[in-house]
Amino acid sequence: MKKLLALAVGLSLVLLAACAVAPTHDPDETIAHTTTTVITTTTVPAVWQTITAEQAHAIMAQAESFVLLDVRTAAEFGQAHIGGAWSMPYDELSARTAELPAQDKLILIYCQSGRRSAIAAATLAGLGFSAVHDFGGINDWPFGVVRENHQF
Repeated sequence: MKKLLALAVGLSLVLLAACAVAPTHDPDETIAHTTTTVITTTTVPAVWQTITAEQAHAIMAQAESFVLLDVRTAAEFGQAHIGGAWSMPYDELSARTAELPAQDKLILIYCQSGRRSAIAAATLAGLGFSAVHDFGGINDWPFGVVRENHQF
């Protein structure tokens, strides 16, 4: 009887903690059989950093290793891009993750104005990439771009 009472009290505490409701039975009453299922779902938020063009430029000058990712279309990339950038349109990221580096490698992302780079950063973070930095658009990049193999 004591074991049954202890079980009832224990289950009541589990239900209180899991559901935040009071037990629906008298803890002194005998319970023939009780099954409790607690389902916990943990969602890891997609996290990335938004930085300025100046901060990205400083990182590029100091970091030993990083990937510079241009998430505009291939045509936009061909018109002008930041030197050393990889072209991978933002809407292709999920399908092309095998081409990307390890999930903990530093990735700097840009697009034309900042909208697509924010989407790409959220996508990569959601896929488990942990060192993602979005510095917005090439429109705000004051450090020169490559146009048809010429530096401007």
